[in-house]
Order: sequence, then C-alpha cells, then structure tokens
Amino acid sequence: MSVHFDTLVIGAKIATLGVSDDYGLVNNAVIGIADGRVAYLGPRSTQLTTANLVDAGGRLLTPALIDCHTHLVFAGDRFADFERRLRGDTYAEIAEGGGGIKRTMVATRLATEDELYELAAPRVQWLMESGVATIEIKSGYGLSVDSELRMLRVARRLGDAFPVTVSTSLLGAHAVPPEFSNDVDGYVDLVCDEMIPRAAAAGLADSVDAFCETIAFSADQVTRIFAAAEAADLPVRLHADQLSNLGGAQLAAASRALSADHLEHASVEGLDAMAAAGTVAVLIPGASTFLDEQQRPPIAAMRKAGVRMAVASDLNPGSAPLGSMQLALALAATRFGLTPAETLHGATRHAAAALGFEDRGEIRLGHRADLAIWDVEDPAALSYWFGAPLLSQLWIAGSLVEGVGSNAR
Repeated sequence: MSVHFDTLVIGAKIATLGVSDDYGLVNNAVIGIADGRVAYLGPRSTQLTTANLVDAGGRLLTPALIDCHTHLVFAGDRFADFERRLRGDTYAEIAEGGGGIKRTMVATRLATEDELYELAAPRVQWLMESGVATIEIKSGYGLSVDSELRMLRVARRLGDAFPVTVSTSLLGAHAVPPEFSNDVDGYVDLVCDEMIPRAAAAGLADSVDAFCETIAFSADQVTRIFAAAEAADLPVRLHADQLSNLGGAQLAAASRALSADHLEHASVEGLDAMAAAGTVAVLIPGASTFLDEQQRPPIAAMRKAGVRMAVASDLNPGSAPLGSMQLALALAATRFGLTPAETLHGATRHAAAALGFEDRGEIRLGHRADLAIWDVEDPAALSYWFGAPLLSQLWIAGSLVEGVGSNAR
C-alpha cells in the first residue's frame, strides 16, 4: 500500500538536532512532508510516493534556523556612535550623552509605519538568506505608546508579507525617554497601565521584554512591568546582566521568563536559578564582538548548571548590526567557545524554547517542515565559515521559499 506525501526529500545528510547533545545525524533517510509538517523520517521505499521529489545531492539538511532576539524595526543609523566608540567612548558613555537607543528613538518616532516597514523588509530578507524561518522582533525604539504600537504593527506586517514566522516582543522598557528623564517611575506606570494593556488588546505582542541595567530599569521596576505582563497573560523575557550584575538572571528565573538574554555578568546563583526555572540563556555574540566587550558570558558555568543556550543575531543599529545567523553561529563558536553542535542547537531547538515554540527547532514527526539545505556536508561548517553564503534551499512549512539560497541563483 502506497503512502503519498506532498514532498519527499532524498539524498540529504540529515542533522535532526534532537534531544541529544550531538547533531543527531541520519544518513540514507528520506523526509516526507505532508500539510506543512514532517510526516515521515526513515528509509526510502517504493511505497512512498510524491509529485515533488527533491534530491539534496548529499548536502546537509537541518531544521531551519530561528533568530530569537532581534531589534530589526528601526529608522536612522548609529554611524556617529560607532565612530565615538572607535575613539574610545563606552556604550554607557554614549548612551548617557544622548546617543545610543535615544538617537534611534528620535528617528523612529519621526518615521511613518510604511517607512519603517520599507526599512525593515530587507533585514528580514538578510536573515532568510542565512537560513532563518522564525524571527523574534522587538519594539523598543519608540518609547511612547503610539510609537511602540506602530513598531509592533510593522512587525506583524512583516510576518504577513514574508513566509517567516514572526514572534513579537513589546520592549517599551528599553530605555527611559527624555520626557520622563526626571520621572522614571512615571514612565514605568505608562508601560504598565497603558502600553502593555493596549498591545495585548490589539493582539500585537506575543511577549513582554525589559532591559534591567544601570542605564535602563531597576529590578524593582522590571518586576512591576512583569506583573503587568502577567495580568495581560503575556510571557516575559529579559535583557539581563549585560553590562553589570544586577541580579537579572535571578529575576528572570523568579519571573519564569522564557529567556534571559546577554548574561555576560550573570552569577552562578543566577544560572542555577535559570536552570531550575527552565529559562533559556540567549547568547548574543554579535553585540559582544561589535562592542569589544572583555567580559564574556560564563559558558562553563552555564554548561555545569544545565542551562539551555540559544544563539541570536540581536540585529540592531547600535550594538549588533549583524544580518546573518550564520555569522552569529561562527562568533558564538570563536568568541564564546561554544562547540559547533552547541551553536546549531542554540539556533534551532533552544531558540524555539526561548520563544515558547514546541513545534519547530528539530526534525521529528509532527514538527513544522521548516528546513534548510546547505551547500556543505559537515554541520561544523556552519560555525566555521564566517558568514559565507552556504544556504542552498529554505523550506518553510513544507514550501520552498523562492528566490532564497544558491538554488535560486
């Protein structure tokens, strides 16, 4: 009796990225796709039929990548900040002098929704070209109710216009806008009482994020914001312990956050708490590299604690103008010391967990058929080559994405 599939993929070296710590390599297997999901993974048989047979030609096939931390909706640039840093100014000094996030805030507030969309669309394309099928997009450059909601509407439009899945995060607590410089708690009230409820009511936010840092918001203020998120039935995530140890990892764990991101200054106690809570550590090697931060995340302590480590681009104008998840993998290996297998798990299975997705990030029956076929055979190559165009084909929900990868060139 024959079994029919929408698509059969043959001739691939398959990295399933399952629950083990290695690649989960499977050779001489066939992937059958039906209704956008993996419906078969096993040996080839004459009983398997399809009208769409895809021969990978011995290439590597992995789950499509997931970028679980981006700020890709923004206007303006940070070229002046970049030059200041090259002259020796720190990220904090630039922020305190009116640069940084606030510089982007001014440009983003002035931009229309259509202008923001046109600026962001190529950035989505960049990530797709590096094998990404799911993207988290934060607000955080509007810092007013109307501007933050406008950014989230743009993110939703991007998800409608592109085949990728877009998960949105309301990051109203990214920085204190100048009109609240003498009333930070008043701005926190605005985030809690108006921004979060309106974003939730409009269906614009999938989660709430905040920046817990000396140049941003205190742990007590973030706790208030997270309480408002819980009241709106929204999960939370946190920019934590990036520039100093304010107990962000512990706060994220206590709040049952999906993820705590950056973590260069996280404590062992904070990491143990994250492991117990199931909070994912999202590593941001692009920002560490671009800012030339000397403090690296405590990777050995994360391994010892059993914290799941995701890897993300952090695509943003100020600290990580990085438009390639392949390059993020390479930097995670060379700068942070992750193994190639850890980087690939970090951009697939663990990144899915950081966004609360249970239907992607590994190749298994019933999961979405979000697949990437690469012009390499060894999965270590994805962390070895620095941003080389290695993608051959990108499949999202069982459909080939036209115009992406070497197969389209």
